Amino acid sequence: MLNGFQNASKIPELRRRVLFTLAMLAVYRLGVHVPTPGIDRQALAAYFEQVKGTIFGLFNLFSGGALEQFSVFSLGIMPYISASIILQLLTVVFPYIERLSKEGEAGRRKITQYTRYGTVVLSIIQGLMISFGLEGTRGPGGAAIVLDPGWSFRLMTVITLTSGTAFIMWLGEQITERGIGNGISLIIFAGIVARLPSALTTTFQFIREGELGVLIALFLLAFTVVIVGVIIFMERGQRRIPVQYAKRVVGRKMYGGQSSHLPLKINTAGVIPPIFASSILIFPATVAQFAPYPWVQSISGMLSPGQWLHDLVYVVLIIFFAYFYTAVVFNPVDVAENMKKFGGYIPGIRPGQKTAEFIDRVLSRITLGGALYISVVALLPTILIQQFNVPFYFGGTALLIVVGVALDTVAQMETHLITRNYEGFMKRGRLRGRRG
Repeated sequence: MLNGFQNASKIPELRRRVLFTLAMLAVYRLGVHVPTPGIDRQALAAYFEQVKGTIFGLFNLFSGGALEQFSVFSLGIMPYISASIILQLLTVVFPYIERLSKEGEAGRRKITQYTRYGTVVLSIIQGLMISFGLEGTRGPGGAAIVLDPGWSFRLMTVITLTSGTAFIMWLGEQITERGIGNGISLIIFAGIVARLPSALTTTFQFIREGELGVLIALFLLAFTVVIVGVIIFMERGQRRIPVQYAKRVVGRKMYGGQSSHLPLKINTAGVIPPIFASSILIFPATVAQFAPYPWVQSISGMLSPGQWLHDLVYVVLIIFFAYFYTAVVFNPVDVAENMKKFGGYIPGIRPGQKTAEFIDRVLSRITLGGALYISVVALLPTILIQQFNVPFYFGGTALLIVVGVALDTVAQMETHLITRNYEGFMKRGRLRGRRG
């Protein structure tokens, strides 16, 4: 693997792409520390200590800590992700968007343009809601978070946060086009990884003060390595369905007659299921912050992390969204029709509808395994924290994102190396990312 990174520095184009990506991520991290005007940051920081288990804590994670500082990048890239998911879901409802998704590059550009418009609209709505919410919120000591409430503050907040999200979206697109890896994913990756030095410093401080035993710290390290290994193994896991192509004579040439395979990933939905499930589950805790009614507080307590009802509902939601999102992004009928069009068939299965049913049956089985794997990875850190009082600083969703993005990025770098006759990162086989 070290030879692979050394070879990467020998390719001018790949070197430029890597340096460009690092420069754009550095710009993003600088912007996280640029504050939005009109806020008492000390009162806001004290308030965020109280709401770590709500939806604000989730948004703060994906914004790389920008929300708790209320910087110009406070909304992060979440509006863009939400707009992208909404557009993907609408392909099932609106035939026009479905046709665009099948029109190749031109359709993709049109959908990207609609995603940008949706991102701006969602940013305006969220910015306005946040400004109203901050005006009615006070810190633990009763200090006002907003120094000068009113429409001037609201409009300034909306313009600042929307501009910040639009700039992050542009950074992500520039990284995708001129850098290496998926820009949006790398921005989320950078936000999560940026918290690692603080977590390590706190851990060493606990060890030095005797609050955390050395054996427990070594166990945490080993546990993290094992979990990362499991994630890598599962994210690269595929069920390969053999496909045979019949021979075709076109003019004087013969085509086909070769064997191939249809790779079905165990985790087709990626990190979407735990993100959606977390958003829904932490909604009661968020509502409880603004609705201090006994029955609301009771529901919020039962659905708080560490409670059996929370874990049960969390697993059920992850399984549901894994199947739902897989059905949105993968259509067995289209795959079967494309195979039939090019003379391909699965041995022992009739082309057409029977092939689609077979693929759907196989995909349903492996999706269950993928959903259970996501559930285990997402719940283990919570169990460690709640049951054993172990200071595990990153949730399972964050680990899934970090490892998945790292796999994708290294896989793209390996593609550049192999196409230029260099050895890749792995001596045996190719490294495949989540889309490999």
